[in-house]
Amino acid sequence: MEIPELQTISLVFGWRLDSLWRDIHERKCEALYAAGRINEAVESLHAMMDQLDEGTKAMMETKDWLVDFKHRCTQTSKTLGDEALRSNKYNEAVDQYSAALALDPSEEVIFIKRSEARAAMGEWKDALEDANRAIKLNQSSPWGYERKYAALHGAQDYGNAIEAFKTMLSKLENSPNPPTRQLRQQYISPSDMDRAIQRAINESFQNLPLRLIETTTGRLCDRDERINALKATPDLQELISSMTTNAKFNHARIAEVVKKYLRYAILSRMWEGKEPSLSVVQNKSVYDLESVYPVTKLQSFCQTARDAGYNWAWSDTCCIDKTNSVELQQSLNSMFVWYRDSSLTVVYLSDVPPSSKPGALAKSAWNTRGWTLQEFLAPRVIRFFVQDWTPYLNDCSLNHKESTVIMEELEDATGVTSQALIDFRPGTTEVRQKLHWASARITTEPEDVAYSLIGIFDVTLFVNYSENKQKALGRLLEAIVSRSGDITALDWVGQSSEYNSCLPADITVYGAAACAPSFVSQEEMETSVSELRSSATAEMALVLYDKLDRQPLPRFANHRLTLPCIVFPLTALTKRTDGQFGSKIYYATADGLEDVEITTADTFSPFSPSRPARRELLLVRPWNRDLLGVADQVPSEVRNTVVAPPPSNAIPLGPSSQPTPESDTLTEALMPVARLKERFAALLLVRGGGEYKRIASDHDIIAQVRDINKITDIRSIEIL
Repeated sequence: MEIPELQTISLVFGWRLDSLWRDIHERKCEALYAAGRINEAVESLHAMMDQLDEGTKAMMETKDWLVDFKHRCTQTSKTLGDEALRSNKYNEAVDQYSAALALDPSEEVIFIKRSEARAAMGEWKDALEDANRAIKLNQSSPWGYERKYAALHGAQDYGNAIEAFKTMLSKLENSPNPPTRQLRQQYISPSDMDRAIQRAINESFQNLPLRLIETTTGRLCDRDERINALKATPDLQELISSMTTNAKFNHARIAEVVKKYLRYAILSRMWEGKEPSLSVVQNKSVYDLESVYPVTKLQSFCQTARDAGYNWAWSDTCCIDKTNSVELQQSLNSMFVWYRDSSLTVVYLSDVPPSSKPGALAKSAWNTRGWTLQEFLAPRVIRFFVQDWTPYLNDCSLNHKESTVIMEELEDATGVTSQALIDFRPGTTEVRQKLHWASARITTEPEDVAYSLIGIFDVTLFVNYSENKQKALGRLLEAIVSRSGDITALDWVGQSSEYNSCLPADITVYGAAACAPSFVSQEEMETSVSELRSSATAEMALVLYDKLDRQPLPRFANHRLTLPCIVFPLTALTKRTDGQFGSKIYYATADGLEDVEITTADTFSPFSPSRPARRELLLVRPWNRDLLGVADQVPSEVRNTVVAPPPSNAIPLGPSSQPTPESDTLTEALMPVARLKERFAALLLVRGGGEYKRIASDHDIIAQVRDINKITDIRSIEIL
């Protein structure tokens, strides 16, 4: 048996050298401690203890000096560690806390603080280990879980971080300590966060297509699949894990992350051949489909969207279930909004070769299709690609709507103004102009002539592909007129629709320019107003204005148009000659109008005051409130005031007169009446069997009032 050296000396000489050795080490530890060299003092203590046998070590553990020294060192290390942590001296803090834990590994709080210091240095694994050791020492405390959450969040393990955070909240809520329970109020609950996320999702999904293609996998995803994919994204997980307190919670940031993930690109192109349908793509990846044209077009589009940084892509050929009438209805009524809200619209010009020169876009058949009108008006960001999927004119900018060259070419090709190309606003304004843009476009399905304009006019239509083109167009125009009161859609020459005689049978009639009113100079207008200011005429004019002001808006019901009109019954009709293609030319006379020329395919028997007509014929001027102009704001008390005759020595108001404020108001009221003397496009109505119908003409029926005093018949007429 080998005997330790000190024990051998003690046996031979009877000296207590082991006690002397311990005293020396104790004094060394005290000296190091007194010098503030705490870590060295602790190391010296451990070195002394490591050299003792088990029996002596057990005896030393109970010795008052050792218990006291370890306590003093532990408290001092904790204090120094706290000071270092507050001063952001994280390495020093870790060293001090490690020294304290070496003396007393049962201190939960020290593990928590060392975890915090290690996390501050990005040592996530060590920080997590300290957090777990703190939890093991006290599973009812929330603070170990708080540090575990912080370490996992820093390590980007967001799923487990969120679970640790939820456990921390549970410990806070169940703490027996009221102040600790009170701390729970500063944290966001998971249910509140879930509601905030769901709110952001609901807001984002309001105008999203029903299904989209995931550009990475090439698979179609419905709403629920996209939501699940969103919730699993690192960005959203990181956001949820970051927003733990009320101070950090930010709904706008949540909405931003949700919206960014759900951004999508949308495709505009010509239909060519057998485009891939929903049934072809369902439960498959578009990238796995047989690479034949036009499948390759869809594949290239998805790749282009993916390369541009978008998670989702939409194409009408495969993202709409056309066998589902409800879905088809919703899709066609929402399509403009989908293009509007897309982050990128990709226009594929399959008939434009690579390296084409400026002008090739204008010649593309893409410009002739009905649906593509809204597909370049609606988006805010658009890019054109040619046959090989390179940018048109090699313009690699992010938005071709910002290219002056491309927009000017598109304006020349379509007739759409550059301002509308860049910043189009849907609605029932400038109706005649929008109909003109669509007049020459063609669609595969005849009904799409109307359906492709739903979004442009911002109306809603029931979609029915079994109806004829005239009915679909009639319902569209009915919705436009009823919603806006705009009667410019009635300005056409050609064949009447079966839907209503005031509407055209085909949209192509709007290709002709609208009938422009005659220009009246300011001097002529002032002269007319001056003439109206004579005592009798002024009173009549104000009464006339009041009648016009009280007219309702045009409206449709059961295919019948109720149209407010200024009515001029025909008193005589004379056939002048036969026109081209079977039409006839007539001269018409009506009280208060200059003679009017009418060219129509309908046949009428001439009549005169001595030989009455067999059917009632009317020339009418359709009325809308826009024609009231500035006088629309004239107070009713002014309009209803009877103007007293001027004194005999009064100077009449003429172009050079200086009117008083009162006469200014009267002038504004008389100006719309004076405008009635301008030339206008009249409608010819015939009454038969108690019902009025419009007679279609081959040319505009241009009429002009000869005598305003003859304008007495102002009413709303119901027209079939």
